[in-house]
Amino acid sequence: MKIIVTGGAIILDEQNRILLQRRSDYGDWGLPGGGMGAGESIEETMIREVYEETGLKIKEYNLYTVYSGPRMKYRYPDGNEVVFVMFLFNAKADLNGQVLEGNRLIYNDDNDESLRLEFKFLEDINIEEINIVQKPIFEDLKNGIKTILRT
Repeated sequence: MKIIVTGGAIILDEQNRILLQRRSDYGDWGLPGGGMGAGESIEETMIREVYEETGLKIKEYNLYTVYSGPRMKYRYPDGNEVVFVMFLFNAKADLNGQVLEGNRLIYNDDNDESLRLEFKFLEDINIEEINIVQKPIFEDLKNGIKTILRT
């Protein structure tokens, strides 16, 4: 089983809504982010992935939490099984000049990774629509869990 290190971001708008991404690879919702490239720092990974998937430039960030362990096992649609080590950051993005339609951020990424980008209030997020690997993140957010390391 392969271990994949990822960097992701919790990005809030001025109304404290969380930016969610409907990903093209599995069709579920989650936070923008992705796998670390060779030689990258985890911060560089998060900044690059957010930009690739949303077009947003990160202005500032701080480490929010790290997930590892049994809840991070995942089987891709092609059958490959992996375990994620997920670094999540609270990040502020520059939303000036971005096209917003209501709660939707309009952006067409070059790799078609994002089917849709939406800002949602935490209480309006349906955990059943969240990708299985990211469900613990949203369960913990809704339950106010704030530890730095989570399994």
